[in-house]
Amino acid sequence: MFELRTERLLLRGWRDSDLAPWADLNADPEVRAYFPDVLTREQSEARVTRWQADLDRRGWGWWALEVVETGEFIGVAGLDPVEDGMPFTGVETGWRLARSAWGHGYATEAARAAVALGFEQLGLAEILAVTAAGNLRSQAVMRRLGMTRDPADDFDDPTVPEGPLRRSVLYRLPADARR
Repeated sequence: MFELRTERLLLRGWRDSDLAPWADLNADPEVRAYFPDVLTREQSEARVTRWQADLDRRGWGWWALEVVETGEFIGVAGLDPVEDGMPFTGVETGWRLARSAWGHGYATEAARAAVALGFEQLGLAEILAVTAAGNLRSQAVMRRLGMTRDPADDFDDPTVPEGPLRRSVLYRLPADARR
């Protein structure tokens, strides 16, 4: 399994000690503002189990995110194949951080490390990122990564119920356009 280290962060496999703060993060309505609902502890744990299995099987995926200096778990970041049923295919990058970790540049730093692995180690031709149309913070991270959006690629996410969160935007970063 790949582990990624940046100046301030470690993207690593999941530990039992991550489960409680991960569940708390997913139970926070502000963190989950651009998702259809908050998650129960059981739903959060099920994701960790699946994500760790992906890391074990292919060496990359959604890593636990830790601040190196303190050892604090702050969320998730990584790469994952786009889910079936979406109107596009490929590999996407993403992140979700506890509110206490917002505003420190951690999402951009972690995503840069994941994107570098995707291009340099995995040989991907393109990396995608998706978010709800109203999630301007995540879109700002996508732009900082050098990703671009074509409004013609915007779509209604089939996994999200009808409502204001269904409209989604797609950002792309071809390997040859990387910063």
